[in-house]
Amino acid sequence: MVKLNLHDQLVKIDEGELVGYSAEGHEYIHQKGSPGWRNSDTEMFPIIGPTNEANFRVTTPKGGAVQDQHGLLREMAYQLVSQTETKAIFRKQYVSGTPIKNSKYPSKSTEEYLSWPYNFEFTKSFEISENGLRIQFKITGEEGMPFMLGYHPAFKLTSERASIKTAERTIALKEVLDVGSRALPVMDCNSIILVDVGELIIKTEGFGNFMLWTEVPNMLCIEPITFYPYTVSQKKLHSGFQPVNRPENIFSVIIQPNI
Repeated sequence: MVKLNLHDQLVKIDEGELVGYSAEGHEYIHQKGSPGWRNSDTEMFPIIGPTNEANFRVTTPKGGAVQDQHGLLREMAYQLVSQTETKAIFRKQYVSGTPIKNSKYPSKSTEEYLSWPYNFEFTKSFEISENGLRIQFKITGEEGMPFMLGYHPAFKLTSERASIKTAERTIALKEVLDVGSRALPVMDCNSIILVDVGELIIKTEGFGNFMLWTEVPNMLCIEPITFYPYTVSQKKLHSGFQPVNRPENIFSVIIQPNI
C-alpha cells in the first residue's frame, strides 16, 4: 500500500488503484466490500464501452483487435516507478499482439485472451497539493495509434439526496440510478461538482466529457471520458477513436474537496 500525505489529506493507493482519499477526516472514495462495485477506480483503454455484440472485435487501422468491455488495460498490472511523500508514479507497458488473460472469461465472455496491435506505455501518477489531488495519465505509443480513454473512479456517498452540478444543470442521484448500466452522459463538460458532504469539485484536462453510473445509493462513479460509447452500435465503436499525435498524450483529473 502506497500512502501520500499533506496536512489533512491522505491518499491510499493499492497497486495503482486509488483506494482512499480523505481530507479533514472525511473519506471520499468508495470502499471495496461496500455495496455497488468491487473496485474503487480503474481505467478504460484503449476502448470505452461493451464489445459483446461485435463478437469482442474492434476495428483498427491494423485490423481487428480482440477487446472486452472497456479494453484490456484493466487486466494488466501496474508497476511502481517512483514515490515521494506527496507523489507516486505507476506504469503499464504493452507489446503489440501480446495475449492478455481476460478475467471475464468464461462467465461473461467467450474470449479467454485479449490483444491490441500496437505497442504502448501507460503512466498514471497521483500528486497531492494544497489544491487537492491530481491524477494524471500519460499515453505513449506509435504515431497514429487509435485510442479512447476513460477514468472510472467511484465516490462514496453518505446521503440519498446527493446531486451533481454542472454549469448547465443539477442532476439528482435518482436520474443516474434510473439510467442503469448505460451510464448518464454529461457532454462537452470539463468540471463537475458532487454535492454530498460539502462539495467535491472534479476538474479535467483533455477528456471533454463525463458519464455518471451507479446502481446503488451509497456510491457514484463520475467518469471523465473522451467518447461516450452508447451513441453508436458496438460494430461502429471505432468511430470514437482519436489518434496518438504527439510523443506524450496527457490527460488529468483534479479532485478538490470543499467541505
